[in-house]
Amino acid sequence: MKRIYYFRLLLIFLLAAGGQVCFPQEKKISLDPGADIMSRYVWRGTDYGASPSIQPSLVFTAGDFTAGAWGAYTTNLPGIQEMDLYLSYTLKEIVTVTVTDYFFPDEVNGYDYYDCREGSSDHIFEGLISFNGTEKLPLSFMAAMNFFNDPENSVYLEAGYSFSILDVFAGAGNGIYTTDREFGLVNAGIRASKEIPVTEKYALPVSVALITNPQAERVYLVFGISF
Repeated sequence: MKRIYYFRLLLIFLLAAGGQVCFPQEKKISLDPGADIMSRYVWRGTDYGASPSIQPSLVFTAGDFTAGAWGAYTTNLPGIQEMDLYLSYTLKEIVTVTVTDYFFPDEVNGYDYYDCREGSSDHIFEGLISFNGTEKLPLSFMAAMNFFNDPENSVYLEAGYSFSILDVFAGAGNGIYTTDREFGLVNAGIRASKEIPVTEKYALPVSVALITNPQAERVYLVFGISF
């Protein structure tokens, strides 16, 4: 339990310290705030909240290491809220290893963010490895597994391919990702994006994704704006 507690403290420290942390001069350091406004928060084939979602982020990068905080807040409070911390390392821009602390605060009954007891807390930890593709081969693949506070150690696999005008993706999982807990196709679709010129120096990124979850027999059309 203490290792998980110290992991969260490390992520918070890195985000708070930002550019004040000392790293070798050759390492690029940045602290980037951002936000997305989504018509729905659909993640790995499941709609979380059934309402528009505001998704802020704060990302600290030092060379090949990244520490980030990401949230998703529905507009139909109490809804389903989420606040995640993650730490990742990318090798030669091709392979990335990530550990994520998913946290779901209970806005109705209250919550203790620092409660990290398995079975009683609102935290789930996941380990993930991804192949990010290359310019000549825009094929991506990722594999993820929950290793804390998920008795089933749910697994999720996803592959994607980027064409010139759109991206296609398909993902399968078990446990928390499916209605019957069995392994199945839960997330497939296409995504297109473009930038709308606002000024001579700024363009607003927008995207639309058509997503289906065959296992749950659901379909979603999601619009998003990024800042």
